[in-house]
Amino acid sequence: MKKLLITTALCCIAACTFATHAQEPVRPRLVVGVMVDQMRWDYLYTYYDKWQEGGIKRLLAEGYSCQNTFIDYVPTYTACGHSCVYTGTTPAFNGIVGNNFLLHGKSITSVNDTTVAGVGTTTNVGQASPRNLLVTTLGDELRLATQFKARVVGVALKDRAAILPAGHAPTGAYWYDSKVPGFITSDYYMKQLPKWVEQFNKKNQKVMKDYDLWNNRNGVTMTFEMAKAAIDGEQLGQDDVTDLLAISISTTDYVGHTWSTRSLQLDSIYEQLDIDLAHFFHALDAKVGKGNYLLFLTADHGATHNYQFMSGHSLPSDPWSTSPAKNAVNDSILAQFGVKDVVKNTIGYSWYLNNEALEASGADRETIKRTIARIVERDDRIAWVIDMEHPYERAIPRELLDRVVRGYYAKRSGELYIIPVTGNYAGTRAGKGSTHGTWNQSDSHIPLIFYGWHVPQGERVEPNGMIDIAPTVAAMLHISAPDGAIGKPIVFK
Repeated sequence: MKKLLITTALCCIAACTFATHAQEPVRPRLVVGVMVDQMRWDYLYTYYDKWQEGGIKRLLAEGYSCQNTFIDYVPTYTACGHSCVYTGTTPAFNGIVGNNFLLHGKSITSVNDTTVAGVGTTTNVGQASPRNLLVTTLGDELRLATQFKARVVGVALKDRAAILPAGHAPTGAYWYDSKVPGFITSDYYMKQLPKWVEQFNKKNQKVMKDYDLWNNRNGVTMTFEMAKAAIDGEQLGQDDVTDLLAISISTTDYVGHTWSTRSLQLDSIYEQLDIDLAHFFHALDAKVGKGNYLLFLTADHGATHNYQFMSGHSLPSDPWSTSPAKNAVNDSILAQFGVKDVVKNTIGYSWYLNNEALEASGADRETIKRTIARIVERDDRIAWVIDMEHPYERAIPRELLDRVVRGYYAKRSGELYIIPVTGNYAGTRAGKGSTHGTWNQSDSHIPLIFYGWHVPQGERVEPNGMIDIAPTVAAMLHISAPDGAIGKPIVFK
């Protein structure tokens, strides 16, 4: 009887201990997501000899690097990547199928919202919100888990890079309007800019007037400075309720598109990124405390090397121009079937059919789609044209088809999807810059490093996906993953 009483008492103590622990999860004061637009995974090592000790090298030396992180879908575009990282799911679920897409027959941007007005601007740059995003984000779930006490802020030069990571119910999302010039928001979030944003814009007016932040290293610096101002202005990480700060560096993408992956201009931008990241770490250590914040660094997509660079080294590459292919298809279908402008719109590799004209003509829809595929596939640079209404009916590698399907949402995507031969991409031979959008390693292999609170030093080479980032952070915080998440938490070994 005595043993039974002791055993019962120990079980009660254990149960109480477990209950107390379960009810009071330990969390960091602040979660920081740093997304570097168009950062290839190999840039971690391409620029290694240029990194200083306090920036990227600090991450690599003290953090946990997931060396084989891939984007789980195509197309590999900015809006899709920012949405995926913070929702833990793909365009098939979150609805963000590109930077631009057709919605109810009208071409819009991923964050376009004409029902709202800009705050801090009189231009249409302020007409943006997260309403096109169909699922919750990591920040939304953090807000729910804390009875909306958590503060969530998104900061970037690009509207979509600030809005989509911040989610539906943040404290605020701020992006850049060069016409102001300054950081703005929309009345989806608030009726007036906070004082700290107004003060930031006023303090930095000269820099923002004198420099093109989209294509100058000052754009990197100004983004990080805005992030620091948000920490002070919103008192992020200053109490026991975990906050979230989503930062995206847009200048890297603009300079890459203009000057390419192998250019002195891009070298300069990444050197500045490293310097500013080191300064940002110093600010976090001072304001939040080393060990009190959880940070991850990743990218929304990678970049394809420029055709001139590749061909100059006898490496396979060739641009493919969409317009001539579209014109050839429309001319041929008109001649064969009498359907005018059968391809209504092309956005990236997604082709939208003129369904109204098809219905009016009475032509067989399936026959026309097969005919379009044959016409486009005559070009040696095109591997396949996929009928997204019947994607698994052709002998195309399953891994590729799965990525295409995960990037497709019928109400916003085109009926046909173009897959170029590896090394080929939509562009022109004359262009100097980089591009992205394909499933290939160049565009889909991204960096992912976790750092700080409860993160061991180390690395893993086992593959994981972009969809795994939000579930990993959610599991560490003991909160629900975003409601459309399909990724799995990464185990730090």
